[in-house]
Amino acid sequence: MRRLIPPLAALLLITAGCAPPRTGTLGPAPAGPSPTSSAAAGPTGTPAPTPPAPGTPTTPATTGTPTTAAPTGPDGTLTVQLWFARSGKLVPTRRTLPATVATSRLALTELAAGPSPAESATGLTTLVPAGTQVTRIAGGVATLAPPAGFDAGGATTARLRRAQVVWTLTQFPTVRRVAFAPTDTATGRDDYADLLPPIVVTAPAVGDRVTSPITVTGTADVYEATVSVRVLDAAGQEIGTAFTTASCGSGCRGAYRLSVRYRPAAPGPGTIEVYEVSARDGSRINVVRIPVQLAAGR
Repeated sequence: MRRLIPPLAALLLITAGCAPPRTGTLGPAPAGPSPTSSAAAGPTGTPAPTPPAPGTPTTPATTGTPTTAAPTGPDGTLTVQLWFARSGKLVPTRRTLPATVATSRLALTELAAGPSPAESATGLTTLVPAGTQVTRIAGGVATLAPPAGFDAGGATTARLRRAQVVWTLTQFPTVRRVAFAPTDTATGRDDYADLLPPIVVTAPAVGDRVTSPITVTGTADVYEATVSVRVLDAAGQEIGTAFTTASCGSGCRGAYRLSVRYRPAAPGPGTIEVYEVSARDGSRINVVRIPVQLAAGR
């Protein structure tokens, strides 16, 4: 009988301690916007379960179209997390789409389709070509049949391309590692942890419609674990600010979560900036900017 791990317990295992980056640091794909925000694209589903711990019984090998169990929302949608690339690093975003049992195929199709125009404007891109398919899932390992030329572009580009696939597929509970045929060597998130930027923002996502207070989540490896956030209106004026500490920092990656309120503002475009304050001169460094749609502040 399969033993399921409660999502909360899995999250506590992920964020506990102060150790170098390791598999699962970011946890499962977000279920769309937090309770204080809503996606501009429409309704969202429920959180995908975290991958099972080593030793947990896994599904048997599949044939045909491999599937990964992921819950759907009451409206028949599924939210998946996609890992794109920017400046040689991995950056997450998400899609809420009609639900399907072939979630691995759905995720790879969206990954190959690339970022939306709004996401592209922030510098996001994809290196994953169309035709990348999962042929088998067994023992927590997804085996891929990459198209011809998958590893073109040099070692650095090929590694980032593989990292996009690995970080995207390992959000699903039946996949902990990924093998790229014809090799049998499987890799997991740990193998590409160095491709994460100092600050990762998992929510809100580009284009989300947010209301005050805004819940901001992600992971960071920053000085004294201090993560700062500010909200900018359409004119670039600061209308809200807050800070928190990640569960680990200064040499290790930890999770963070905070809420930031903003002063009343006219509904319309805005920006969430997540950043580190430089220990040298107090300037904002490692800045991540997320364009959003602000609801009227309160």
